[in-house]
Amino acid sequence: MKRLFTLCLLAFAISAHAQGVMKFETDNHDFGNVPEGTMATYEFKFKNTGNQPVVIANVQASCGCTTPDWTKTPVLPGKMGVIKAMYSSAGRPGVFNKTVTVTSNAAEPSKVLTIKGSVLTKEQLKPTLTPAQLAASPHLVVDRTSHDFGKLEAGQQPAARFTIKNTGKTELVLGALTSGCYCVGYKATPKPIAPGQSEVVELIYSQRQLGQVSDVVTIASNDVSGDAKITLKANIVRDLSGNSMVKESGTAVPFK
Repeated sequence: MKRLFTLCLLAFAISAHAQGVMKFETDNHDFGNVPEGTMATYEFKFKNTGNQPVVIANVQASCGCTTPDWTKTPVLPGKMGVIKAMYSSAGRPGVFNKTVTVTSNAAEPSKVLTIKGSVLTKEQLKPTLTPAQLAASPHLVVDRTSHDFGKLEAGQQPAARFTIKNTGKTELVLGALTSGCYCVGYKATPKPIAPGQSEVVELIYSQRQLGQVSDVVTIASNDVSGDAKITLKANIVRDLSGNSMVKESGTAVPFK
């Protein structure tokens, strides 16, 4: 009976110590200088040094400017997993220090990872680059600088297609879109453009202001020579039916 009791205690002790352990190569990363308009990405790698699978339940960033991704399948003992942190530098010049909190079933159930760096504007970045680095940088060329949608009904969200070519020597990465109306977005996240290659980029226009409108859109990228600017124009009306009326010079007249 005493022996059985001892075996039970031993089994309980072994069970209590049966747990996964996340052993990170590092829990912080300094990007150094980051060109504004690019996505700063770092992969935090870890090894499960425990004796049970590690399952990551959630990864939460400290701000909306940081997007996390992680290994979704159980990480078996002795295997590697990854926590990816992506910081969007578009429109955020200056120093940043952000955290990513990992929640799992590991021995340390909550683990905080840190990323930091300094986002430089293109004007700040240029003087730090050598002539060779400048020559090897990507270069954005857009096929045209404006698009007129013509007459649109309020509430419509048309798309304008632009062809963007990278005439530089390294990969071109498109960043965030900015406009005074906050009414322009990508139809799909643009892919990096290899040197000498072109990609079609579609911009969704959600302007609701009635009348003749013209909005300048800035496309951020890692092209150190500057950002691309495109002008979107339209005549926004309440509806496109033949009975629609607008006021011209104080008099209501039907559309022609």
